[in-house]
Amino acid sequence: MAETKREIERKYESDDSGLPDLTGVPGVAAVLDKGVAELDATYYDTADARLSAASLTLRRRTGGSDEGWHLKFPVAPGVRDEIRAPLSDTLPRALAGLIRSHVRDAEVAPVVRLRSARDVRDLVDAEGRLLAEVSVDAVRADRLTADGGSAQWTEIEVELADGGDPDFLDKVDKRLRKAGVRPSRSASKLARALAETEPKRKKKGRPKARQDGKPASGASAAAASVGATPVTAGDHVLAYLRAQRDAIVQLDPAVRRDLPDSVHRMRVATRRMRSAFRSYARVLDRAATDPIGEELKWLAGELGVDRDQEVLTDRLTAALDALPRPLVTGPVRNRLRTWARARSGGSRRRLIAVLDGKRYLALLDTLDRLVDEPPLLTAAAGAPQKVLAKAVRKDFGQVAALVEEALSQPPGADRDLALHDARKKAKRTRYSAETAAPALGGPAAELVRLMKSLQGLLGDHQDSVMTREALRDLAAQAHAAGESAFTYGVLYAREERRAELAEAALPEAWETIGAAMEV
Repeated sequence: MAETKREIERKYESDDSGLPDLTGVPGVAAVLDKGVAELDATYYDTADARLSAASLTLRRRTGGSDEGWHLKFPVAPGVRDEIRAPLSDTLPRALAGLIRSHVRDAEVAPVVRLRSARDVRDLVDAEGRLLAEVSVDAVRADRLTADGGSAQWTEIEVELADGGDPDFLDKVDKRLRKAGVRPSRSASKLARALAETEPKRKKKGRPKARQDGKPASGASAAAASVGATPVTAGDHVLAYLRAQRDAIVQLDPAVRRDLPDSVHRMRVATRRMRSAFRSYARVLDRAATDPIGEELKWLAGELGVDRDQEVLTDRLTAALDALPRPLVTGPVRNRLRTWARARSGGSRRRLIAVLDGKRYLALLDTLDRLVDEPPLLTAAAGAPQKVLAKAVRKDFGQVAALVEEALSQPPGADRDLALHDARKKAKRTRYSAETAAPALGGPAAELVRLMKSLQGLLGDHQDSVMTREALRDLAAQAHAAGESAFTYGVLYAREERRAELAEAALPEAWETIGAAMEV
């Protein structure tokens, strides 16, 4: 079974390869010699270095207290999550899944072997608690591919103890720098090994790797280059689509690890792509993008099987927690838990099966082709200030029409539906303005802010509509079971009031938005 460890560390290099005296570091009462460990690690990647391009590290290591398979994900500079699995001859299935969105069907094979003699010191406080582990690593790197070279170096590594204060590393850093030790020029041993053992004949003319780990060449390289400095309307749209493609690929492991908000963020990336297809239909041929949009809609639906229910359950639970105790009658909490379990349409196992499935992997390949060989129309070559602005104005006009229609309706189901349609269109307008913001500047950025505000107001209203539907269902179940339905009625009335407040706030909010758009 895989386990996760958060690594917070810093790496250094020194001319004399020695370790300065660290007993003078504030908070350090003793430096304990833990001996020398012999480590032997083989690092894996695809033939076109997809993992390295994505800043992921996969290795199989023997020796030391944590031998086994390790997969490292970057979190922040000097911070990584290391997923560990027991030692085995083949790549554990749990780790294979976490790299699948990057490697797809490509084979991972040994690339570099690193053998290190690790001289370890523990920095402890006056009570003997571990503050950090400091090691001096004598490293030999051997490239395992054809014509690869070898390299040797010594480095110092300082790793914060689990649950330690990151500020302590600053104190160690100050002492090391004072002693002439320099921060390492490489982010990791693997990065240095790859740089120093690369076959000389391959050092020039090597195609730049895309962010998803596949090498860019031909049209792909041109797209990547254009994406860095958008010029035309098409460039800006492609840059936005590329960012969403990258988000889906990079969030895949987070979703598999069930990290907070990962499912929501991945769904948002699919929505942004679909929205861009519709908003910028004069830039990208919808004959090509519509089928992709349907697949993105399918993926969003799979991601949302349990997500929407979880959000609704959380809202109901919070509302129930806010009620005074005398207003809670009957087994309301038990009823809510039973109802939530019954309505749960999926499971973690189902979602992982989707992410491992051929349909999803085919979609990722399709998204790669879309941004590498985009189905551009004539307008794509136009000035972004003209083409993008026209698309954004069209989207905003549709929002305006829907809001005006909703405001003309009397309270009730028809108004609720109209407000929901306006909310979806506000979201689309927000995304189209996001796409245009790099080209249009302040006005587009302001529209993003205004649409986000409108989306929030209308979202509160829609959440109330959905919550009231759930409360009616719960009340009916409670009544059928002979339980009191009083509490569900109280919660319903509160949700109804929240919707009324949202509707009452809409005219003024919309007037403010309209005035801002006329400036």
